[in-house]
Amino acid sequence: MTFKTISVIGLGYIGLPTAAVLASRKIKVIGVDVNQKAVDIINSGQIHIVEPDLDIVVHAAVTEGYLRATIRPEPADAFLIAVPTPFKSGPTGDHEPDLSYIESASRSIAPVLKKGDLVILESTSPVGATEQMADWLAEARPDLSFPQINGEESDIRVAYCPERVLPGQVLRELIQNDRVIGGVTQKCSAAAIELYKNFVLGDCIVTNARTAEMCKLTENSFRDVNIAFANELSIIADKLKIDVWELIRLANRHPRVKILQPGPGVGGHCIAVDPWFIVSSAPVESKLIKTARAVNDSKPSWIIYKVDEAVASYLKENSKESIEGVRIVCYGLAFKANIDDLRESPALEIVRQLSSKYSKKVYVVEPNINVLPSTLSSVELVALEDAQLGDIHVMLVDHDEFKRIPRPVGGYVVDGRGVWSAN
Repeated sequence: MTFKTISVIGLGYIGLPTAAVLASRKIKVIGVDVNQKAVDIINSGQIHIVEPDLDIVVHAAVTEGYLRATIRPEPADAFLIAVPTPFKSGPTGDHEPDLSYIESASRSIAPVLKKGDLVILESTSPVGATEQMADWLAEARPDLSFPQINGEESDIRVAYCPERVLPGQVLRELIQNDRVIGGVTQKCSAAAIELYKNFVLGDCIVTNARTAEMCKLTENSFRDVNIAFANELSIIADKLKIDVWELIRLANRHPRVKILQPGPGVGGHCIAVDPWFIVSSAPVESKLIKTARAVNDSKPSWIIYKVDEAVASYLKENSKESIEGVRIVCYGLAFKANIDDLRESPALEIVRQLSSKYSKKVYVVEPNINVLPSTLSSVELVALEDAQLGDIHVMLVDHDEFKRIPRPVGGYVVDGRGVWSAN
């Protein structure tokens, strides 16, 4: 099967790099996004997100005519859907998966589908989402046959293939990482492998769509459970007056122990989200996964409690000061180091709550963004060199810039990342 034109639906943190890598292989790529501003930026050869070296690849692809963005789907030989899967309220709470973006993307490409096309869902999704997507397509195009009904002889091929990349290293990992290919039929899987082998050097491993969906959720739930252990350990160590960073360094010298590093919580579009998709599918059976989510979701509240303790100690030491005058400097807003991505960021939530509690005396240092989100209207964005103005220093994200500065001499420190533990 030859792919002369490939369409990528959703030009965010996964879709745009994928489109750019495909275009760098001299394949015509049509990127589709509902955000007209993002479309215009991409068509000018620039990018609207932060990812190392992506700007170079996009600029070359657009300049050479292999990548073009638009707000409406156009005919292609393959369609990769990489749109968000957020939460909505449901029977088990506020963490029910919302498939409306996938449905909208499916119905938007349906009118331009033709016999022989391949549709791949890349969005992190609950088990069964690929089958649901195929049903939406079949409903919209009764003149075409689909694999969930017609099997190997279907007009359209459908598969699920989750992304497995690390922000900050997306371009490298898109190429080098293995891919799990979950075709609805064997011919669907074979078509998907042929597409990915245009740029993937890792192995393409075939399974069914449901197992591929569950595989992505399992990978991130495994990480979430292990982070929860580290986060819970940090709270226990603090209560027992033990340096958790030293404790973990010592424990990890055991040849079969590898404890992760604790933090202020878990964020991002995967680890903080994917476990809930398992919980929503099997709420009674997923006890450990749900507990891990609760531990990690509660960590920001513990960080705020430690800030409150630091403020109380500062006021006790400086009796002439009032609580209105205490200056709190927070280091970092992104959900992980060295990126600009604020999705599900515990740091962002911590700063928001602190700004509400301590009025207009909260400052934030975030070298990867120029404008604070509207939810932080009372917070001031300051440069790193101005951070010394703080009375309370709260380390939330271990950006490289922060690792190079010494522990503040004045004021109190709440180090949620262990950046200053060795200083």
